[in-house]
Amino acid sequence: MTSHTFSLTRMSRRSVQFALACAALAVVPALAQNTIKIGMITDKVGPAKPYAEPVAAGAIYAVKELNAKGGILGRQVELMVEDDQGRPDISATAARKLVDAGAAFILSVSLTPATQQAQTVTLETKTPHITPSNSGDTLTTQIQNPNFWQTGPLGSTQIATLLSYAANKNYKRVALITENSDLGQLTNRFFKAGIEKAGMQIVAEEVVPRGSTTAEPQMQKLRAANPEAIFLTGVLTPENALILRAYRQLGVKAPLLGNYNFSVPQTAVVAKGLLDGVVFVDAFDPAKPEVQRFIEGFRKDSGVEPYNLNGYGYDGMMLVADAIKRAGGTDKDKVREAMQATKGFSGVMGAVGSSYGFADGKRTGFDTNGMVVRVYEGDKQGKVVHVGAR
Repeated sequence: MTSHTFSLTRMSRRSVQFALACAALAVVPALAQNTIKIGMITDKVGPAKPYAEPVAAGAIYAVKELNAKGGILGRQVELMVEDDQGRPDISATAARKLVDAGAAFILSVSLTPATQQAQTVTLETKTPHITPSNSGDTLTTQIQNPNFWQTGPLGSTQIATLLSYAANKNYKRVALITENSDLGQLTNRFFKAGIEKAGMQIVAEEVVPRGSTTAEPQMQKLRAANPEAIFLTGVLTPENALILRAYRQLGVKAPLLGNYNFSVPQTAVVAKGLLDGVVFVDAFDPAKPEVQRFIEGFRKDSGVEPYNLNGYGYDGMMLVADAIKRAGGTDKDKVREAMQATKGFSGVMGAVGSSYGFADGKRTGFDTNGMVVRVYEGDKQGKVVHVGAR
């Protein structure tokens, strides 16, 4: 009797264990299905890597923060990441893969042409799609994609902000210096047009060829023209470092006004000891309460100090989460409507009091007066000295 009872008990326990194991296996796919899937296309090995990686890191941190607080609408966020190598053809394939995997929203953190190509997929599949850091002015105009939004500050906004600072300083005679990369030349043309429109006189314009070992000949010509200020419009860090070195060695006195690329911390590494007093346009104000909370949280999570590019990724993911919450789920039409209705969303990026929003049907959401001008104090990015493009 005892033996028989033991045998039944043992069988019973095994049955219970088996049933529990089956139940656990059944729960795994159920949990996976219950996540909110968000896709991210980034560049891990290509030309956009130095910028894409920190933006992606900010987005990843945002997902950690969301999940630690219960996710979105009580569901955990599952982030699916694809590498497009900065190539348009691969970016479109990556977008298709993410759509097929059930992505409710896609973030593009890559080159502008790659992001543009990914839009062909999100337009066709009606998948909500955002780029949180790209600044190209044509991203929302070349393809009429109602499913796509851009929250990086437009290049035109960046230039207008630095020109506003120059106008407030009452600079009348200015010079420009750049390098001969395609983007550097394009940036220089935009600055030149803005300067001329603002009624300032361009007294000298110089180009430092890529691969140069010195920028002294170009800086000597600028010094001879005696400008009241010098706009640094190049985007290549090594050439910008040569310009800064020549400026210091030749003792040029005109103040230097740096474009947005001077806000990237890599500049302080390559041009160490050469940056003191340089002003530059940025979208990151360390004095802003939202930024202080972000810095504290990011530092605690990763052990490193965050900077502006991390903030773009964080804001992009939080905007997506906000739209899904207001949509009440992941229905693509409802999420699209919710994102387009975004207004007054205060994020990490932007000046104090600025906010994201897509007013009047626009799909560019960065506040046109949300940029700031900061000044280097030694090799450290210092205080804000000007706000907005007014």
